[in-house]
This record gives sequence, C-alpha cells and structure tokens, in this order.
Amino acid sequence: MSESLKAHPFLHQWLGLSASGQVQAFSGKVDLGQGISHALRLIVAQELRLSPAHIDMVPASTHTSPDEAVTSGSLSVQHSGAALRCAAAHWREMCRLTMSQRCGVDVAAVACTNGEFSVHVTNQTASYAELTSAEMWQSTIDTTQVQSPHARQDFEASQTQASMFRPDVASKVFGEFEYIHDRVLPGMCHGMVFRPGTLAAEVIAHDMQALVSYLQSQPSVLAAHHEGLLLGVLTDTEYALSRIVRHIEDGVAQGKYWRCNAQVPDANDLPTWLKAQTLDTTVVFDNTTSAQTTSAQHVRVEFHRPYLQHASIGLCCALAQWTDDEKKLEVWSHSQGIYNLRRDVALAFDMPTEQVQVSHVEGAGCYGHNGADDVAFDAAWLAKLLPGRPVRVQWTRQAELGHAPLAPAMAVEIQAGLSAEGHIEEWTQTVWSQGHGTRPGRGKTPALLGTWQCADPQPVTMAVNAAMAVGGGSERNAQPPYDIGSVKVLNHRVLNMPFRVSAMRALGAPANVFAAESFMDELALRCSQDPLAFRLAHLRSAGQARAVAVLQTAAKMSGWTTHSADRPEGWGRGLAYARYKNTGAYCAVVVELVVAEKVKLHKLWIATDLGCVVDANGAVNQIEGGALQAASWALNEATQLSAQGITSNSWASYPILKFSDMPAVEVSLMSHPHEPSLGAGECSSGPTCAAIANAIFDAIGVRMRAMPFTPDNLLKAIEADQEPAHS
Repeated sequence: MSESLKAHPFLHQWLGLSASGQVQAFSGKVDLGQGISHALRLIVAQELRLSPAHIDMVPASTHTSPDEAVTSGSLSVQHSGAALRCAAAHWREMCRLTMSQRCGVDVAAVACTNGEFSVHVTNQTASYAELTSAEMWQSTIDTTQVQSPHARQDFEASQTQASMFRPDVASKVFGEFEYIHDRVLPGMCHGMVFRPGTLAAEVIAHDMQALVSYLQSQPSVLAAHHEGLLLGVLTDTEYALSRIVRHIEDGVAQGKYWRCNAQVPDANDLPTWLKAQTLDTTVVFDNTTSAQTTSAQHVRVEFHRPYLQHASIGLCCALAQWTDDEKKLEVWSHSQGIYNLRRDVALAFDMPTEQVQVSHVEGAGCYGHNGADDVAFDAAWLAKLLPGRPVRVQWTRQAELGHAPLAPAMAVEIQAGLSAEGHIEEWTQTVWSQGHGTRPGRGKTPALLGTWQCADPQPVTMAVNAAMAVGGGSERNAQPPYDIGSVKVLNHRVLNMPFRVSAMRALGAPANVFAAESFMDELALRCSQDPLAFRLAHLRSAGQARAVAVLQTAAKMSGWTTHSADRPEGWGRGLAYARYKNTGAYCAVVVELVVAEKVKLHKLWIATDLGCVVDANGAVNQIEGGALQAASWALNEATQLSAQGITSNSWASYPILKFSDMPAVEVSLMSHPHEPSLGAGECSSGPTCAAIANAIFDAIGVRMRAMPFTPDNLLKAIEADQEPAHS
C-alpha cells in the first residue's frame, strides 16, 4: 500500500460525484504544466471504465484534497496515481457487488462497460450514481481490486483518440486559460514586498525613512509598511504599483535602503570554496573490503557545476485574504506543496493550521523550490494591512531571479581502478555540495524568506538533503549503475549558506551523472573501447536487462557511431545513461552537435523505460522538457553573485536556451504494462548533460569538466589542453 493510501484510506478522500453526475477525483499532487492532472484522470477513467471526459480532476486545495506533501521527485504517478487507481478499482467493485446483490446474481455476471453496470440475464443496468450509497463513500479502500494491464489496454483501445488528449491544452494555446496571474477577486488590490538582495543586511535608516514618507504621500498608495528588512506597499491598481516599483528599484541600484555584505564564493574556483567549509560527511554506500584489489591502473577526475537559477519565464504570483476579523486566512498559490505552505504560514502568523486554507491555482511551471511559497507569504503579510480585501502580489523579473532559491553548486570527484583487461574493479565517488532542500513545512520554524527578514526574524533554515529512501539530495545518482565489484560513495554536505539554496529539477543527479558518464567515456578511451560497448560490458548481471535495452535502443535510433570518416569539422556525438535515483526510470541519450564559435545542438535521441506508461504524449513532453532544460544548464546557465546579492537578475545576465537553439528531439518510450509506472519528469536531465559533454570531446578532443560549456569555458579548456584524467 502506498504512503498516500495509508494516510488517507477512505474512498471519499479520493473520489466523489458532482450534482451533475461527473466523477470528481482528488489528489494532493498539483499541476505545474506537466500534465499530471490528465495522467491521473486517465488512471481513474481506466479503472472506472469511463471516458476521461467524465472525470473532473478537482484542483488541489487544503479544503478538499488529501495531504500528499510536495509534488516533486517524479513521484506523482507512482504515489497519487497508485492511490487513485486503487480507489477507483475499489469503487468499481463495490458497485459491481451492489449490482449483483440487487439483481440476485453472482458478481461475475455483472459487466461494467462505459461506466454502466449491466446483468445480461435480467436486462438490468445501473450507473455509479445509482449504486453508490453514503456508507460506500466511508468505506476503506481495498487495494486488491486493480484490474489487469490487459483489461486497461482493451479499455484504452475502445476510447476515441480525442478523449485521450489533455483538455487544458486548447485554452492555453489560445490564451483563454486562467492562470493565477489572471485571477481577479472582488475588491482586489496590488502589492509588493521589497527586501535586500541577501539573507542578512542592514537597513540604511535615513534612506528608508525618507522612502516610507514619500510612499505615504502618494495618493495611489493604500498602505506602506516597513518592518525589519521588509518594506511593503499596497496600491489600488497594478499600474500605480509598477511606478512605485521602478522608483524603489532605481534607488536600490544607487545603493539606497539596505547595506549588504554577503560572503561570495569564488565563481572561478567553486570546488575550493565548497571543500573549505564546515562539512557534514556521510557514507552513502560502501561495499569495499580491506582485501587488496588487482587493478592495473587507477584514475582520478573531478567535475563541477555552478549555482543555477530556476529562470521560469512566468513570474511567481499569489493572492491572499484575511477574513472573520483576521482570524482566517485564504491563500491562492502555485506552490508545489499546499499543505506544507499552510503549515509554515500558520507558524509565521502564530495561528491554528486549520484557520489557514491554501488553494492551488496553476502558474509558471517550476521543477523544484522557486519563489512561489515566498510570494504567498508576501501576499498574506501585506493582506494584514487591509483586512477583508484580497491582495495580489506578483514578483518582478528582478525579484524572481534575485530572491528565489538557487540550485547548489557541486563538486564531484571520482576515482576508479581498471583491470588489465579493461574492466572497472573499483569506484569511489565523492560529492561536495550544500543540501538540496529548504522547502517549507519540514522544520520547527517556517522556511519562508519573509519570516527570516521581518522584525522578529525566524532562524534561517540550513539546506538539508532528502533521505536516500526517496533518492537523496546532493548524493542522488552518485552510486554508479554499473556492475563494479568495489564501490564507495561519500557525501560532504556544506554547512554554510551565504545565499539560499534548495531543490531544483533532479537535485544532485545532473551533476553526478554528468561526472560519472563523462568518466565512463574517458575510461572507455583509455581501454580503446567504444563508449557503448564499454557500458554494455559493465551491465551483464541479472537485473540489468532494462538498462541494456535503453542503451541499445538509443544507439539504434541514432545510428550510433563515434567516428565517421566523412564527418564535418567540429561534429561530434556523445552517449550517456542513468537510471534516475537508481530506482526510477531508465534513460539513455545520444546527442549530435557541432562545435564552432559555440556549441550548437543538432539532435537528441532519447530512449526511456518508464514501466507502465499512462499518458504517452505527456511522458514524451516531460522527457523532452527535462532534456532541453538540462541542455540549457549545460550550455548557458551560471549564477553571478556579489556581496550585494544575485547579480544575474535579468535575461541579459542569465541567458537560457532560446527557441533558435533548440535541437530536434526524438523519444522512444519502452512501455512495460506489467511493471509499475515510473516518473518521467527528471530522468533525462543527467544523461543529457553528460551526453553533450561527451559529444564535445568527440568533436574537438577536449574534456569539459565544468558546466556550463560556454564559448569562454570552451576556450579555457582548449588552452589548458587538459589531460583525459589524472593517474
């Protein structure tokens, strides 16, 4: 039984019927644009044998939804999908039993087709609504009623192609969908919270006093409030607020209002800074022995990546309203964890949790912890200034890039021992990184930026890593997926956080896979073996068949060859593989690119094994999106820091991959209907970063050990004429 069902075992917690007869499905997982609502809708439809058009996915809310913590880790189908499948199957079989008792026949004589129960011998029919009693909604879900994969496939074949498509796509394409940014509530006003660019700072008192006086003199300003490091402003219109924002941002650019002096890691030598900090060291995995190995040669390499930013094109936004004499608070947010946000908001305002309600409204997609929770606190904090009126807060681009948590910088060192026959006998992978999580709802004090900067500030939450049971954080995918006799993995969590860091898509996996799969290519070269053949030679044990299959499929898709006699100058291909978290989806990527004045991607071939695929279109979209975001990390992205804060706070200073840079992408889904479903959103990130690095080496013979692979970094690598590895 899934953890979701253990916590919420009753049918009414997952399913319901509307007054119009539509099936209502409830999930604590939220839609970030990844289409998870549609995948869950299809699961319910499969089990109820109803058209997906008859299933309404109710937007997640603490009013109605089960508490499923955070939408993260590529676990929505695995966790919420499994729970909804069991709930729907239980409801179907309870209705079948009721129908059999009503008609006086055996349960096996009751058929369920298109959501209608029928008994052939008596010519009787009934719907879910007609067969469901109040007692049935209170029943405990029986998890043994899920139908076979063959029955699901038969049902899917009976559905029209149109019914299987996402119902939200058309309205989004034509600009009719209501995102949180579009929501207008009666009497709504507009606000902004201004803060320093660093976690700690000193207010420049005379500047701040003058600014508050100026704001209070403006007829368009409803309220101006200074508390601690925060300055809040409310106006009646968004236009009036935009003028205030420009005035204050101009002052900040002149060094007014706050004095900041953050410790700044050296962007040109991040590994040295990471290793020099106080560390919390853990042994992630160790099957080594004291016995002497027979390795003929030892090789050591080191790789690193910079701090990264979420850089969502859409901005963080939230609405909040205090009612009932400030005793109740309603928040509308695109948070990934509505219950976690509710808990920390209640802590922040010292009020009972049940008096805070959080409803999810779709906003800009983000894989990880961006500013959505912080802007929700900002809206609630400002709304206390005007009780009864809803307040809308939307961060500016400068705030979005300057205040949201960063993905931690990482350094990864790998040492390996090779036998005389060219087989890896030893592997030690060591990681240095801050923790990958400062999300709300997990500590004794609130993990919301505003609560750390108010007049009575809460302690700053130090970043931690997720438990290895759910994949870990900085150590995610640090254990190699290959057949290696002696393996040791060490993780050094950095206990210093001058800039806030937290979760970003796939956490530590992209850096660890980038390092490990680049190293696999180096070792293959040392052993004079083809990179594909070298990997397959280390995937021969029982249980590796699915890994072998994705590698062979990617190779077949791409017509794999590492050296073509007639290839153009600067042309290269690279290959990489990983199983996400070592327990999730299997993914192999081949990249074709050209290195000229910069790296230009030509095509990506991606083979993925997701187990039972629920929504093929959605899965392909997720895999493509993960690969393209990883390509942007690999080629473009690096946070710029100063003592005053994050300076890469515009598209000019933090460029992301553009449409003109996009390669062709071909995805192969290797479905296994009898296997559990595995998440698609993060499995392609690590292999894509590594495959790009390997393709660059194939193109120009230079090994990239530091992301991003910008023209400047390419030139540095070429000038350094790096050796493949240190023996």
